[in-house]
Amino acid sequence: MGHAVAQPPRPPEPAPSPADDERLARRSPVRRLLGRPELGALLGAVAVFAFFSVAADAFLQASSFSTVLYASSTFGIMAVGVSLLMIGGEFDLSAGVLVTTSALIAALVSYQLTLNVWAGVVVSLVLTLLLGMVNGLLYVNTGLPSFVVTLATFFMLAGANLGVTKAVTGNVATDSVRDMDGFDSARAVFASDVDLAGVNVNVTVFWWLLLVAAATWLLLRTRTGNWIFAVGGAAASARAVGVPVARTRIGLFMGVAFCAWLSGMHLVFAFATVQSGEGVGNEFFFIICAVIGGCLLTGGYGSAIGAAIGAFIFGMTNKGIVYAEWNPDWFKFFLGAMLLIATVVNLIVRRRVERAP
Repeated sequence: MGHAVAQPPRPPEPAPSPADDERLARRSPVRRLLGRPELGALLGAVAVFAFFSVAADAFLQASSFSTVLYASSTFGIMAVGVSLLMIGGEFDLSAGVLVTTSALIAALVSYQLTLNVWAGVVVSLVLTLLLGMVNGLLYVNTGLPSFVVTLATFFMLAGANLGVTKAVTGNVATDSVRDMDGFDSARAVFASDVDLAGVNVNVTVFWWLLLVAAATWLLLRTRTGNWIFAVGGAAASARAVGVPVARTRIGLFMGVAFCAWLSGMHLVFAFATVQSGEGVGNEFFFIICAVIGGCLLTGGYGSAIGAAIGAFIFGMTNKGIVYAEWNPDWFKFFLGAMLLIATVVNLIVRRRVERAP
């Protein structure tokens, strides 16, 4: 009988080094830069700035640039809340009229009840946040697309804005609150100009930058930020690992409402009266700012900084056309072209980054 030949023991396989694990591999600074969602918007902003610097002589004047920043901030404030909601995978088509609703509440409550305007500001904050929470609860509990839920809210708010204002004042606009108690201090907070080296910069610019900084910190440095990305990327998987999906989504709708309240307060104290039909259609401008800034329509990707850059592009185009003395009717054409170009650039950059080793 033959005897089995003993096989020599196999040498142990070397342990994989951290460099072999793609999860632990360090990405180059260039690749990290290319992976940023706001890269396409930044390139677009540089191109638009250079273009209008050449096409419009007045564009680089300090006072003109201050006007550009103001126009950017009025849409940028809302773009912050909308971008966070889009990263979470949802839309709010009532955002435009919600700004007007918050302004109407503050003006009507203050004037009709003869209160200090700060009372109207507080009531407006509470009711506007409540409307945002209602949007979130309707979406979470019905299972309907956020597009449908907020479209319904859009029509209801637009009708209520006009109907309530006419019923209370007999007009389509509120009465002026300029001479009421607290107006000057409220205007200083929400609508004043700040002198910087001889140039007047509206306080909304500072509110805008503060919101961008807060939203960026929230997204990149907190557990809530991780939840927002997870909910937008794969809600079912996020729920399976314990992410409070419903609570996160409701909070995002309330975030949009807070930004709408802040924009509405600027509207009240900048003009002292509010037209009830304002705000219709502005929700698309907010979404455009977020998309130009790198937010995906499918959710799970984007940044507040990108949305801010998108709003800056919006402001430069809006005012640059005026300074270049072109027909302003072309504004929406340029805005649509920039939306398309920025979206394509973001798509190309993301695909190249994903294919990179």
